[in-house]
Amino acid sequence: MSSLNPLTEIYRDQWLLVVHKPAGLLVHRSPVDPHETEFALQYARAMNGGQYVYPLHRLDRPTSGLLVFARDPDTASTLGKALMEGKVRKRYVAMVRGWCPEQGVIDHPLREEPEDRRSKDDEAPIRDALTRYQRLATTEIPVAIEGYASSRYSLVALYPETGRRHQLRRHMKHISHPIIGDANHGRGRHNRYFAERFGQGRLMLAATGMAFAHPVTEEWLQLAAQPEASFMQVLTIFPEHPSAQDLTGA
Repeated sequence: MSSLNPLTEIYRDQWLLVVHKPAGLLVHRSPVDPHETEFALQYARAMNGGQYVYPLHRLDRPTSGLLVFARDPDTASTLGKALMEGKVRKRYVAMVRGWCPEQGVIDHPLREEPEDRRSKDDEAPIRDALTRYQRLATTEIPVAIEGYASSRYSLVALYPETGRRHQLRRHMKHISHPIIGDANHGRGRHNRYFAERFGQGRLMLAATGMAFAHPVTEEWLQLAAQPEASFMQVLTIFPEHPSAQDLTGA
């Protein structure tokens, strides 16, 4: 494990540890990359004085943003139940291809995906999945990527009401506005353009806001984290720089 901890502390009390996870870091050991040796769980444990922490939700490897750990099993159980019951509000921001509608609801069931996509199971159950979205900004750049003289993009806030694997990425593909940098559900030509222009091909999806009743004090806790520099660099294609409130909702 590297001596330089890539996690940034956002919030801490005696029950919770909330960090910002950079893109490219797995939360824990996974068949996605069985040879990986560094995980957010290890680094969070180091931030907790070497004591075990309990990850409470998923954050895909290429997605950056807020990641919540409990510091004891009782807190993990209480907040984990709140997550399962849909009592935790989550906000993501994403850059997508095209100009999407100003707002909308994507109510589109999804088949369960295994953690390792090579183990695809056509008999896996289909679950309800719902995402709300709001367009924050649009831009058009004078670059021909798919046969048009210019290319259009939107910055959107995404609010998942359910927690299916890769839900946001699959839902945005479903409405024909795939997330830039999504190797599995996106558009290769657009992904390559941004990878070449900015020297990095990251997924343009970040978890920037979360709110819930504290599992012990019951006070309403609102968490926010600005996207990391690699995300903000790509947003320079928008003529008006998005505000902190646009990105985090705080």
